[in-house]
Amino acid sequence: MSEAKHLDVLIVGAGLSGIDAAAHIAKAFPGRNYAVLEQRHELGGTWSLFKYPGIRSDSDMFTLGYGWKPWDGEAAIADGPDILNYLREAARETGVDQRIRYHHKVTKASWSSDDKRWTLDIDHTDTGQTSQLTADFVWWTSGYYDYDEGYTPEFPGIEKYKGTVIHPQFWPEDLDYTGKEVVVIGSGATAVTLIPSMARDAAHITMLQRTPTYIISQPRIHPGAEMARKIMPRAVANRYLHKTYAAGTIGMYQFMRRNPKLGKRLIKRWAKPHLPADFDYDTHLVPPYNPWEQRLCVVPSADLFRAMHSHTVDLVTDHIETFTEKGIRLKSGRELEADIVITATGLKVVIIGKAEVEVDGKKVDPGDVFAYKALMLSDIPNTAFTIGYSNASWTLKADLVCEYVVRLLDHMDEHNYSVVTPRVRTALERRPLMDLSSGYLQRAQGALPAAGDKDPWRLKNNWYFDRRMIKKQPIADESLEFS
Repeated sequence: MSEAKHLDVLIVGAGLSGIDAAAHIAKAFPGRNYAVLEQRHELGGTWSLFKYPGIRSDSDMFTLGYGWKPWDGEAAIADGPDILNYLREAARETGVDQRIRYHHKVTKASWSSDDKRWTLDIDHTDTGQTSQLTADFVWWTSGYYDYDEGYTPEFPGIEKYKGTVIHPQFWPEDLDYTGKEVVVIGSGATAVTLIPSMARDAAHITMLQRTPTYIISQPRIHPGAEMARKIMPRAVANRYLHKTYAAGTIGMYQFMRRNPKLGKRLIKRWAKPHLPADFDYDTHLVPPYNPWEQRLCVVPSADLFRAMHSHTVDLVTDHIETFTEKGIRLKSGRELEADIVITATGLKVVIIGKAEVEVDGKKVDPGDVFAYKALMLSDIPNTAFTIGYSNASWTLKADLVCEYVVRLLDHMDEHNYSVVTPRVRTALERRPLMDLSSGYLQRAQGALPAAGDKDPWRLKNNWYFDRRMIKKQPIADESLEFS
């Protein structure tokens, strides 16, 4: 059967968010024609792209799992392959897997007010051919980072280095680090994830950081999950675990933002029992910012801390002066020799998959517009986008975006509207869409849509507030223009 050239709803990206969006559309509107475009050869997004050792969730799975398909495993922190299998299962069970068009990369999306539809230019990444599709409504679920390029700062002297340099986003399948000296540059989620896994085989790993990160340990296996499922019906137990973890995560965020000094003391108290007695905590694990001004790193069952006991893993806090033939010379004068250097230095942030957007022939810069309820864009008709929470599980927000879009499309059907456009009706002060001071977000300022300082443009970063807003507030308001 030939594929439709016009779609009622076109979803861009077949990762965690795209499968969520498609499942909601399929259930709510069984008569609507929809498709999911995926530029790669498989679904899964982050969970199929990243192949580095030990890849796992950095949010608990009871909230990273979909609300409509609760995570049924015991592991609160799950490995990447298990998450990918979960996503494949979710797509298969909902029939979404039959609606994904692989090797379809959207390069341009053009809205015509006369035609009341989008035209999308497609590059077929397997054949090099191009084509076009049209759609009434476009939903961008491609996340917020560049799949084609990671972020690596310019390191002085790197051309002199004779060893191997790897960015974790492009991990070579044939890399053998057994018995090797390894330096991992970075202190974020990627570094603290791959180091404990690599430590089993590498001779020695140095985690080289310019600035420390707050790191907390969380049990890999939820101690009460199996008990809850024994004393409650499984579906009830899964809902209980979902709500318990959501409350714990959001409560912890709110508490630490309001009580930073106490938060620092608690993080230190939780970490100290897992660290070597001679470890200099204040030098290596106390950042120059308060908890949750950047995302906290989670290590399951203190695996990173435990790896430090044998000194197969050491933490060095210093600045790079230059690469040398054999490794890295630091500004302190110390030299770190390395067979392999891994640059776990972050992501390159983009929006809507780097596609060019036009409205009635006029190019729109995503950095110039405001985000309505953090899910639609000002002056861009019939468009939604999904970006998850920066202070909690991605899926808590993604599920809410899905519920909102379903309500929005229902409202348009009920009132016979074909077009909806968010409009800024009052002066707004620009605020960051993702309200953390992390380097990758600071580098992206100006490239991302802005939040505002007034509702419904203001960013809440609170699942409980957003849930009330999404589920209870009327769809029609003064900021939405229907026609």
